[in-house]
Parts: sequence; structure tokens; C-alpha cells
Amino acid sequence: MALRHFGAAAAIALTVGLSASPALAATEIQWWHAMTGANNDVIVKLATDFNASQSDYKVIPTYKGNYPDTMNAGIAAFRAGNAPHIMQVFEVGTATMMAATGAVKPVYKLMADAGEKFDPKIYLPAITGYYSTSKGEMLSFPFNSSSTVMWVNLDELKKANVEIPKTWPETFEAAKKLKAAGHDTCGFSGSWVTWVNLEQLSAWHNVPLASKANGLDGFDTVLEFNGPLQVKHLETLVELQKTKTYDYAGRTNTGEGRFTSGECPIYLTSSAFFGNVKAQAKFNFTAVPMPYYPDVKGAPQNSIIGGASLWVMGGKSAEEYKGVAKFLTFLSDTDRQVYIHKASGYLPITKAAYAKAKEEGFYKDQPYLETPLLELTNKEPTENSRGLRLGNMVQLRDVWSEEIEQALAGKKTAKQALDSAVERGNTMLRQFEKTAVK
Repeated sequence: MALRHFGAAAAIALTVGLSASPALAATEIQWWHAMTGANNDVIVKLATDFNASQSDYKVIPTYKGNYPDTMNAGIAAFRAGNAPHIMQVFEVGTATMMAATGAVKPVYKLMADAGEKFDPKIYLPAITGYYSTSKGEMLSFPFNSSSTVMWVNLDELKKANVEIPKTWPETFEAAKKLKAAGHDTCGFSGSWVTWVNLEQLSAWHNVPLASKANGLDGFDTVLEFNGPLQVKHLETLVELQKTKTYDYAGRTNTGEGRFTSGECPIYLTSSAFFGNVKAQAKFNFTAVPMPYYPDVKGAPQNSIIGGASLWVMGGKSAEEYKGVAKFLTFLSDTDRQVYIHKASGYLPITKAAYAKAKEEGFYKDQPYLETPLLELTNKEPTENSRGLRLGNMVQLRDVWSEEIEQALAGKKTAKQALDSAVERGNTMLRQFEKTAVK
């Protein structure tokens, strides 16, 4: 009797539970990223807003460490069969992601398969070109992009009666005057030594860093940055290093505090340095375009980007991919791109968002926030300035930096150092090509 009552009660409870159950749970979209602090807050808000805008999908952002850690974790997860749907990868990881056979689903294919409206022409070509094939097919979705700019301590230049330089010769002369005015340890400097003095230098002057459009048109690329322009530039830095008119500040961005402290009044590094400059600098500052050599025909050309993009991982269901595609459409919205630009200091990726930020007067009081955009859009990108796509790029940069350091220390000539950097780098590229090309 008791058992029959229990069975009846259970049946009633089950019926009530079924009738009261909500609609099918939203499909979860895992998003692994490398953003911290205020930029992490932006990512969380974007996911929250998307989730609130519809009920079919739920984006779940997860911080996975710095850029290399995030990329390595994602590739390892794919091999284990539990990769995220979306992974943020820094720009120098592009070739590695492309070579991870089957690990990614190209964005252009994702959008077509999901039936989402997608026009690559609405995006800024200098940004999307880095992440696209030679046919203009977007492989990953640009997310947080920056470029190299020259940060200037306006107060110190005024004291030394120095105009803001536009060319490299003017920069060298300005640094000498600043040193004579009391900046004994640093007339000018910069971070990311290879990005600024090889990669950006080459693109800004429309000379090749490597063959095959700097690797964008094939992994069988050959390094070519030991030409007259790059050698002349390094020779000058070596000479200025002897008197601290130029003073080396390291391979990454660890030396950026030398600008905010006032030690180095001219400093070349990423436009993404803005947040720290604004928070820490006790002086008037601005950011201006990278210097150029006026004797190089057509210079300046256009700069290339830093930052990261969003890669869609392989092996997911059609329904999951549909959600990812809708999220990328959501991110492309003009107002949303303007929000990301203003909140993070990173660049808007669409032409419409850039135009709207200008219309709203965003750059009137902060013209330096437009500087990287003016550089990137200065001219239509060429094969030498679309970007670069080299395998094992993190390791390549270490080798190039090592050789530059040898030259700055007087242990090699500039030509010897760059010749060695090219030779060693080409050996690494051939090793990568064997693993990447099936």
C-alpha cells in the first residue's frame, strides 16, 4: 500500500516537474582569453551583454594565463578532445595556429556555414590583413589590436627647446639635445626591440622582412631583413648606444617604466601602453607616429598590428558553431566596437566604428589615441606591410634580439648581427615548415 502511494506520488511529482521545466538550456560557448585587470572587465561585460541579448547561447569567458600560456593550453586541450570554442591568440601565434592541422575552423567558413551575414570589407584592412589569406579570407577574428607609436614627454622636450621629431634623423638629434639637457642615461629608447626596429621598421618603409609577403603567402618564406635600411638603422643605434643617447631597454616591455618615470623622454612602444602612461606619468605627454627615413622612397607606408585575435577551435557541433558565429556578429556591431575602443584603448576593427568615434569627437581631447589608427590606415597595405606570418615567432624574436644585443655590446657589427639573425632564423623556419606542411 505504502509502495503504491510512493509510486503514485513520484509519478505526480515527475509530471509536475516536466510541465514546470524551463526551455532547453542554452548552448554553452567556452571563451579562453589572456586579459587581466580592466581588459578582463571588458571581456566579462561583452559576454554578459551577449548572454542577456538572447537565450539560445551562453558565452563563458575564462582567463587562462598570458598569451603563450593561453595558446599552449588551447592546443593541448584540442589534442585531449576538450578545446574551448573560442581562444584568444596573440598575433605572433598566427602561423602556429594555422599549422595545427584540424585544430581550427576559419572564421570565413564558420560564418558562411552558420548563415551569418559577413562582409570582410567592413573591417579595417590593415588589421584584418594580418589574419587573412592572400585572397582576403579571414582565418581568425581580430579582437584587441594595437600598433607601435612614439611616446613623447612634452615637458622635457619644451625644457630642452626640442620640437617633436618626425623623422629618424630628427629623433637622433632630439635625443642628443635631451641628453645634453640632463637626460644622461637615456635620450630615447623603446620596448619590443625586434617589433619596433625590424618588423615595424620594415613595414613602415615598405621593404620586406621576409619573402612570400612576410610569410603570409606561404610557410616556405625566407628572411630578408639584413638589407641596407635595417643595417643602417642598427648601425646608428649601436653608435648612439655608446653615449646613452639611445639606451637599450630590453626584449619585451619591461623597460616601459623608464618613460613614465621621466628617465627616457622619447620612447617607442605599443599604443596599448596608454593605460599605464595615463595612470603613472606626472607630465604632459602625447603619442606620435613612428619616425621614418625621409630618403626612403614612399616612406612612411603603413604600420602593422600587435595584439591578438579570436580563433575558433575545430571539432564542435553545428549548433555550437552557430552560437560562435552569432557572438562574432555581436562583437562586430558598430556601437559595441566603439565601446571596446573607448574602454580598453585598443583599436576599433571596423571602418564604421572608427568613423563614429571620430564623429563623436573622441580624439579631440586625446588625439594620441588616433595615432595608431592613422599609422595603420596611412596607405593601402602592400606585400611588405600587410603583416607577417612566421612559424615559431616567439623563438625567432629571441634569436633576433640576441643578435641585436651582440651588436649593441660591440661584439659584432650590425651587418654581422643581422646576417646571423637571418641565417639562424631561416634554419628555424625550415624546421617549422617540415612540421607545418603535410
